[in-house]
Amino acid sequence: MSTVPALFRHLVDDAAMFPPGDLPLTEAVEAHRAHLTAPYADLVGPFVCTDDDLMKVAAEAARTGREPLRVAVVITGGAGGIEPAVRYGDRSTDVEVTAIEVRLRNEDDLSRNALRVVRACDDCLDEETAYVEIGLDGAWERALDVVADAGYAAKLRTGGLDASLFPSEGQIAAFITACLDREVAFKCTAGLHNAVRHTAADTGFEHHGFLNVLLATRASLDGASLDEVAAVLASRDGDALAARAREMSEQQAAGTRRWFTSFGSCSIEEPRHDLTALSLLEGL
Repeated sequence: MSTVPALFRHLVDDAAMFPPGDLPLTEAVEAHRAHLTAPYADLVGPFVCTDDDLMKVAAEAARTGREPLRVAVVITGGAGGIEPAVRYGDRSTDVEVTAIEVRLRNEDDLSRNALRVVRACDDCLDEETAYVEIGLDGAWERALDVVADAGYAAKLRTGGLDASLFPSEGQIAAFITACLDREVAFKCTAGLHNAVRHTAADTGFEHHGFLNVLLATRASLDGASLDEVAAVLASRDGDALAARAREMSEQQAAGTRRWFTSFGSCSIEEPRHDLTALSLLEGL
């Protein structure tokens, strides 16, 4: 029996090599192995790396452990980079590619770009999951239609190293609602290190909270309006949010996580510490 509540199991994908953490590859793999043997191991998802680093990650995985490392691969070169990463994972005994993540780059024709990506995925994916990062500019909902029709998942960037990379709560609410309307699962990336929405003291950036996103997803599933979903995302009351999370049944938690699958974080410790401080992870 896992000591991590169902709402948080495998919620945090380990993106330690990405900004702002930027942990060197050898240290990142070693730290990930340590997370997987810790009491909170069930909080942790796959190790995230780029396709450029995949072979080096595999070599380090072979050096540091007997079990293959489960990895989610961020494709850096567009649709053409999908198959080489997937085929490498198929051949490797040191890494297991569980997901690929691809960003749509042509904002003038997102739906056509999405079609190229899903066709590339159709040609080579088997058990792997594909997350298509569509953005929130241009005709993003049409691109989401393409992803939905193909049966793949979506990815939302919720922050970064510049204030312009942080979407508003209204934009995130629209994204969540659009995904659920189309029965598209989604993950988030960047800016979600902490459980509750807050203003970063060092940058002044408005950071969204992963607990807010979980509860906003649940609210949308329960029929909340767009404004009500946005209000959940805007809440800074950690105690109230934690109370709502504790009230969730196992079935409701599983239903929420069916759609909001995970988020990438360069830190495992920050999300863990926040959940512990909110008494949502006990003794971990």
